[in-house]
Amino acid sequence: MPISPPPTKRKEAPAEPLKRVVGLTVRAVAGDEKISVDFSPGKPMIEGHHVQLPEPARVPSKREIAVVRGWADSLALTLACHDEKLHRKLSPQSGEARAVFEAVERARVEAIGANRMDGMAANLAAKCEDYFAHGRYATVKSREEAPLDEALALIVRERLTGHAPPATAKALADVWKPVIEKRCGKTLKQLAAKTGDQEAFGRLVRDLLRTLEMAEQPNEGEREDSEDEQEQQPEGGDQETEGEEEANEGQEDAGEESESEGENGDTAEAADAGEMQDIEIEAEGEAESDTAEPWRPNLSVLDAPENFGYKVFASGNDEVVEADKLSTAEELDRLRTFLDKELRVLASTVSRLANRLQRRLLAKQNRAWDFDLEEGALDAARLTRIIIDPMHALSFMRERDTDFRDTVVTLLIDNSGSMRGRPIMVAACCADILARTLERCGVKVEILGFTTKAWKGGEAREKWLAAGKPPNPGRLNDLRHIIYKTADAPWRRAKRSLALMMREGLLKENIDGEALAWAHQRLLARPEQRRILMMISDGAPVDDSTLSVNTGSYLEHHLRQVIHEIETRSPVELIAIGIGHDVTRYYRRAVTITDASELAGAMTDKLVELFDEPAKGAPSPRRGPARVRH
Repeated sequence: MPISPPPTKRKEAPAEPLKRVVGLTVRAVAGDEKISVDFSPGKPMIEGHHVQLPEPARVPSKREIAVVRGWADSLALTLACHDEKLHRKLSPQSGEARAVFEAVERARVEAIGANRMDGMAANLAAKCEDYFAHGRYATVKSREEAPLDEALALIVRERLTGHAPPATAKALADVWKPVIEKRCGKTLKQLAAKTGDQEAFGRLVRDLLRTLEMAEQPNEGEREDSEDEQEQQPEGGDQETEGEEEANEGQEDAGEESESEGENGDTAEAADAGEMQDIEIEAEGEAESDTAEPWRPNLSVLDAPENFGYKVFASGNDEVVEADKLSTAEELDRLRTFLDKELRVLASTVSRLANRLQRRLLAKQNRAWDFDLEEGALDAARLTRIIIDPMHALSFMRERDTDFRDTVVTLLIDNSGSMRGRPIMVAACCADILARTLERCGVKVEILGFTTKAWKGGEAREKWLAAGKPPNPGRLNDLRHIIYKTADAPWRRAKRSLALMMREGLLKENIDGEALAWAHQRLLARPEQRRILMMISDGAPVDDSTLSVNTGSYLEHHLRQVIHEIETRSPVELIAIGIGHDVTRYYRRAVTITDASELAGAMTDKLVELFDEPAKGAPSPRRGPARVRH
């Protein structure tokens, strides 16, 4: 009998050994064997005991290896050297001050590893160079163009490690460095001595924020630990030494309040007036202080964007309009005929993917009934028993509960000029087919679009010109937010409106941040238990009239703030699909496709992944980030 050759061992991809070594390194640096490490094109992040890192190429270059290792070292150091509970207590509640505080804390964490291990320092430097490789800050010439959080993190990094900013970010740090060193030089020197003490470091950063006039009202943790320290800090600069800080802490522990009166008399008087109320609130909420945040008005960028540096010069001409109000019935019929023709071309591919989604959803909604009960719904199938035996009791039935939660999905589609042609046609086809598919599965779908009413500014810009061109006016165009299909409208009633996306002249410019906040607000008003928001875009927010008179990152910065607020504080589950545009830079859960023809697959894949996972906020042993498929 011939002897069969031994089975050949499957050859692994060249990047697999790198992934194994990086995973072991993360667990070793963090000091936690329970940590799981995943690689995907999404944003690097930590979620519980799960670490997500960038997906390396199949055959990674030396630079790419260093970048992956840099992110691994950064996140592992965060797990090892960062106390999230203490961070929440010390950090400002919102706005630019919070962004600066978090950026400086990241610099502190990375400096600990860079100062102890040369190899880790090289990896973190490669990560920093890659982070600023886009070059947007390479030529900034004014502080208005340079985000303070990024600049201050680079300045602190240089102070703590001696490593200069990368060449592509040198200008970013240079425009802020003279101001920072002049006003906060003493605090910067003290930071280097407190790198290993997160609490002392955080207090010094708060001093720095007050010196830069960025401090906000203290949160509950600050009132409990450092009320006197905050009230005594003058506005002019670094007045408090390390010994004075320790003395203040001792006075706080003893409950002394007399020193709160002084140069800042108004502030001290206000604090004294509300002192008893603060103490009562702290006593009542002591058991919940670890998780509950104190109520404050206008904390959210979604409710008060002006508190976060985003202004609108004039909003009187903005509009939220239903699609059928923007066209005649004859034009909508013509556009629908054209869309149906395109649907026939894409039907085989998109329908196959939609059917896969439908099977997955229906499997989760399999109904089961209990029969022969004494109460419930009358079982009509067993009424023949009464005819045969009138003395037989009536039979009732009751449906069992299923795990599938009542769900609504919003598709928010970029209606900018760059989507003209095949991208918007494919987006309209996919939205149409997915709306039908999800409707058959009992999932409600809302389809929205966003653009502007005019190119390069509308009535808002005219008002700005008439007002004498005041500097830094904020958003300078008129928004047009379009409702193609409401969640409660059946597909058959909205199908003509969906075709309006392909109308010539509709697509103009895109202001993504406000559109995302609008769609999110509509979702929050829905009664469904689970709410999903899917953004489909092909580029960063662009409006020439706004960006020509504000900083180049004005709209992008606001978009990042809105995304962060939704991803960290909202019950809405946010996902994004970028068409030829890397949206993973903004969103935690995102996928980038290179061609519009891949949109149907990306949309269905992401929805399948979401429905396979517990809803946001639902109990789960571990919910790691989704894998991104192409």
